[in-house]
Amino acid sequence: MPRAFDLWGAPFDGGATLGWPGARYAPPRIRESLEWMWMRVQDGRIYDVDGERFVDVPEELFVDRGDVDVVPHDLIATIDACSDAVASSVRAGRVPIVIGGEDSLFYPVVRGAHDAVEGSVAVIHFDAHFDLMDESVRQGRFSHSSGMRRSLELDRVDSAASIQVGVRHFNYPRSREFAVAEGLEQMTARRFHELGAAAVAAHIQERVRAADHVVWSFDIDTIDPAHAPGAGAHEPGGLTTAQAIESVRLLAPRCDAFAVTEVNPMKDVGDMTSTLAAYLVFHFVIAAAAS
Repeated sequence: MPRAFDLWGAPFDGGATLGWPGARYAPPRIRESLEWMWMRVQDGRIYDVDGERFVDVPEELFVDRGDVDVVPHDLIATIDACSDAVASSVRAGRVPIVIGGEDSLFYPVVRGAHDAVEGSVAVIHFDAHFDLMDESVRQGRFSHSSGMRRSLELDRVDSAASIQVGVRHFNYPRSREFAVAEGLEQMTARRFHELGAAAVAAHIQERVRAADHVVWSFDIDTIDPAHAPGAGAHEPGGLTTAQAIESVRLLAPRCDAFAVTEVNPMKDVGDMTSTLAAYLVFHFVIAAAAS
């Protein structure tokens, strides 16, 4: 049976304890760009220019389920609502795609998928940062700095099959020590540039091979701010748009859930980052559907 996809918006940035707020405004901007792509579907199919192929696009392939019932003043209630939405799609045999919202939504996406399946779960985490903060007075335990840490605490998430990609510059020593102790691989943006998207994707495929299910969270700050200025934080030296899109095309067929977070229209230039996020989502759908 062909795969089918559910889109969930998560207009929430209450967990943005560092960086810039404003990611709550991203879902409608991303949806607006997605509409332009769906206009190119004719007679139930689309031509994939990069793949040089026609891809069938049945009506039930992609359904926009609307927004998660976020609670602006309540991070925990929002986490629960996001997890429930993701789990409902997975239990229905569909692939949830969540458009945030900031990266506190990373953990509930993983948790929702984890709770709806049996077997082991690998996490692919594209991000400039580790997101391995355990707890702090300023950020608590569930902010956008703790998503990977909380995800690795879930019973069947396999750290030895998980990987962080695009990390760069500087981070907390304790977070690096935790990653080493857990067997969590971290691939820097510098290493990504050295290897190229195809080689990195092949490496990730091998890394997650032992897992029964794969959840992919893509923080937009993985991409260099020159290409994606509308982000929650700017970290120079990141991936290019071409590298990001190629990664999505190669990895989408292996994934059971996908999230794009930290798009911030308040920091964007001409909606270029929201448009990029929409292309990541659309490429994910078409690549997975054609596999």
